[in-house]
Amino acid sequence: MQLSERLHNWYKRGSIAEIGLQRLHIFIMDEGNQTASPDKTLLLFHGFPESSYSYAGALPLLMQRFDRVVLFDFVGFGFSQKPKPAHFSYSLMEQADIALQVWRKLGITGGHVLAHDMGTSVLTELLARFYVGWPEWFSEGFKSVTFTNGGMVLSQAKLRFGQKALMSDVGKILSPVLQQYALFKQQILSAHGNDLLLEEQIRDLHEAITFQSWPGLLHYLVQYLYERLRFEQVRWLPAVRQFQGPLHISWGTDDQVNPVAVPKYLKEKVCPQATLSFTPGLGHFCQIQDPVLWVGPLRSFWGSL
Repeated sequence: MQLSERLHNWYKRGSIAEIGLQRLHIFIMDEGNQTASPDKTLLLFHGFPESSYSYAGALPLLMQRFDRVVLFDFVGFGFSQKPKPAHFSYSLMEQADIALQVWRKLGITGGHVLAHDMGTSVLTELLARFYVGWPEWFSEGFKSVTFTNGGMVLSQAKLRFGQKALMSDVGKILSPVLQQYALFKQQILSAHGNDLLLEEQIRDLHEAITFQSWPGLLHYLVQYLYERLRFEQVRWLPAVRQFQGPLHISWGTDDQVNPVAVPKYLKEKVCPQATLSFTPGLGHFCQIQDPVLWVGPLRSFWGSL
């Protein structure tokens, strides 16, 4: 399919690497000084149904604080490979494996990490693994952790119609329908919570998720929500509770799929030691809607370390 000039230029800035036992093709961007110290390195995770391009507007601002910023597209998203389920189950456990293998390939020994939406669950899985001990090659660990607008507490989230439909038994049949732009746009706006996303921003989201896609893909991608249900209380939130480093929860208040009840629950019941910041006027796709507004509380948190 034809990509917008914006997405095409993003693609040209990155590279494709073969990752893992299956040698999956993963799109990676490694911006800045590749010899930067972990304290000057930022690691980013995107959400559903997004890609690394969600951070395109914020990247120049993030580079003002960090000497190196590393982004990649999870399997099934953006410019990374989108294999059939016989070759990849789209489990968050597998996505966490991919993240570690990308970092190891790039020689990353630690850094600050920030995750959005689905990426927050991948990050909590890594926290659960790292509670046992950092891998030897990742000896510097996480210098700080930031969660932004993710459904980390499923009981407080408000899933959209499209998510529920895709999760259902008929999700594979509905997936091609919900992948059509008009319905896709409707679900994006429903989750976002305000009307401040530009048409071109929604089209970029759509182009990235449908690039080299296949019917039924969205159904498999959204199954991670069942893993949240399974692991949230017994594995992932306890891992957040046990994290000893600087922790930040940064939230756009207009979010309708992951409303402010989520970060309030985290602060009150899981990690009272965390820094909590709300940004009024930002919706679910906060870093896309207004990168300058979104980066503000992040810069304040990192500046306090």
